[in-house]
Amino acid sequence: MFSFTALADDGGKKNKTEAGITTTALNHFATDFNTVTDVKWSISANCQKAVFLQDGVTTTAFYDLSGQFIGTTNKVDYAIIPFDDKETIAKKYAGYEVAEVIRFNYAGGDSSLNTIVYFIDLKKDGSEVILKTSPGEALSFYKKVK
Repeated sequence: MFSFTALADDGGKKNKTEAGITTTALNHFATDFNTVTDVKWSISANCQKAVFLQDGVTTTAFYDLSGQFIGTTNKVDYAIIPFDDKETIAKKYAGYEVAEVIRFNYAGGDSSLNTIVYFIDLKKDGSEVILKTSPGEALSFYKKVK
């Protein structure tokens, strides 16, 4: 269970735990992930996050700064990437090695958005790029890291 200290009396929206996590995020987490233990919380300028084991898989749950659930991430095997995307990677990024694949499960309610996005981290000779793909969408460049 979580213990926290209220820093403001505002209905829970700005109340924060000792680590600075909002009670709203803690409450959402306790409801959505009520079977997990050993949760490690952190906060940045953009979000709050909880890292935990779920069914033996390290998972990260993200919340905005007001405590609303954004989604989860976890590492997955490259084998899950569609064959067509792997062919494109082999052609356009020859010589690059797959460092990791992260699955992002978006919790947004906009049905026009894919709720699952895969980020593929590729590395080669000090260069690093991240590609993204979603079910039913073409592989695309996301960003250059190095």
